[in-house]
Amino acid sequence: MTEAAGTATLESLLMTRSLSDPELLQASEAAPDHRILPDVTVLKVGGQSLMDRGAAAVHPVVDEIVEIKRSHRLLIGTGGGTRARHAYSLAAELGLPTGVLSDVGSAVAGQNASMLGYLMARHGVPVVGAAAFSTLALYLQESGAAIFAGMPPYDMWQRVPSEGVIPPYRTDAGCYLVAETYGCADMIFVKDEDGLYTANPKNDKNATLIPEITVDELIERDLPDLVVERPVLELMKHARHVRSIQIVNGLIPGNIRRAVEGEHVGTIIRSDS
Repeated sequence: MTEAAGTATLESLLMTRSLSDPELLQASEAAPDHRILPDVTVLKVGGQSLMDRGAAAVHPVVDEIVEIKRSHRLLIGTGGGTRARHAYSLAAELGLPTGVLSDVGSAVAGQNASMLGYLMARHGVPVVGAAAFSTLALYLQESGAAIFAGMPPYDMWQRVPSEGVIPPYRTDAGCYLVAETYGCADMIFVKDEDGLYTANPKNDKNATLIPEITVDELIERDLPDLVVERPVLELMKHARHVRSIQIVNGLIPGNIRRAVEGEHVGTIIRSDS
């Protein structure tokens, strides 16, 4: 079937069928993909792992990113970190629902984005709110980078978790969704660990690094602790564009640049083998 015929079929089905109709869904799956920002790399700067460590950790990362953006276009998302956890604790203790926790978590991620933005302001790197994402192309063209708060703006529309009230889609998932939606080149999570381990290396001295693994293998292992949010794995299973992610240690100078340039630095998680 030609692209024109496929488009005509999809339009006909959309006008005559339910939006959950299997044939309609199959036709929409066959629709052409358009990568909006295929030459852009998304970096997620961890809240607890980097921002909460203060100047000693953040200033070298800022300097490295400034150098990288001279030759690579970057979208930089921020995590919430310890302050978000404190807000979740208070809100949960008050008996507030998941949607409210999502809202307060967004505020903290936004604070970290603002602080990172002030540090990079003299280099022309802006902070872009969710409502202004339509201007990303201009910012990237002018400065080579832009900063955004990693928390997806679900607020009260946050998906209710199967257990507890902690929002399941937080800053890791938000940054990944930006990368996937815009069809970006790479998704790199900048943490304070060398990658994915069999257990939390901060608490378990016997934890070993996993250099590379598929999503299905990781889900099957059902590890007690993951360096990225579990919903990211589910999102990756259905991705069209960003079929792999990399976790790197941002506390080691040069790691971010090496990862952006395509080197296997930490742990790579792939959608398939």
